[in-house]
Amino acid sequence: MSQSKDKIALDPRVHPYRDDLAADFLEGRVPSQAFAAGTQKRCGTPSTPVMSKPIFSGNENILQASELLFGEAFTVFEDTGGWAWGQCGVDGYVGYVKSTDLFSTLAEPTHWVSAVRSMVFPDAKGEYPPVMSVSMMAGVAVDSIDGEYARLVSGGWMFLRHLAALGETRPDFVATAGMFNRVPYVWGGRGGHGIDCSGLIQIPLAAAGISVPRDSDQQAAAIGEDIPFGEDLSNLKPADIVFFPGHVGLYLGSGALLHASSHDMMVVTHSLDMVIERMVERKGQGITRVRRVAQIG
Repeated sequence: MSQSKDKIALDPRVHPYRDDLAADFLEGRVPSQAFAAGTQKRCGTPSTPVMSKPIFSGNENILQASELLFGEAFTVFEDTGGWAWGQCGVDGYVGYVKSTDLFSTLAEPTHWVSAVRSMVFPDAKGEYPPVMSVSMMAGVAVDSIDGEYARLVSGGWMFLRHLAALGETRPDFVATAGMFNRVPYVWGGRGGHGIDCSGLIQIPLAAAGISVPRDSDQQAAAIGEDIPFGEDLSNLKPADIVFFPGHVGLYLGSGALLHASSHDMMVVTHSLDMVIERMVERKGQGITRVRRVAQIG
């Protein structure tokens, strides 16, 4: 493959390059005016949007591409005008994050949040109003433990049973996905405050110890193995991941699909037949692919 074709083939969603600036590890692979070494920082707010473009006065209608959760790493290649351009550590996604939401002083996480949402309290009993709410897969550094609560290096206390040590997993990703039932739908969301269809696949699989890409088309090419399906869908099994044009859901069995639905603006369970019918009406096609994750645990 020629160099020019190789340059064209790189997906800008996961390769940090622009015409004027690119990551130094892409030098020689992409055309750019300059190349920069990255600086690693971490999200120090409950969550922050990863935007497709920086937002300035006059261009507020910019799509949220993804979301960075507390403690997650973000490599910064440029920081200007209040926006940091870089790459998410968890899935390689590229975008713009508010500079004020990133910190270089946060400790390396020792635990991840295993509840859909959990509170950070100013005390070790959870009796006072929480100072922050964090979502599943957020990373925190535990300093010490007092009874049922863990003291964070960054300050505050969390209920210990809402935390899992790094390396600990929750293999039943279907059950984990079910924990998000009725959570609001948010385009680009990955958390318990709001989540989108591919986020509902990515986060439960991450809790099971399986790292997958961010967007549904990327997931369709990367997760597990392809499963053939006919019109009667008799090959489908519970925990199969069902893809549609621009959408994805988790098959529960008995004809039911769990998904983050923009139609209902929340995570819901619908009849798979109904979802197929709606997708055909909207996109002209129903199921495009079914992927199956190998048995976990």
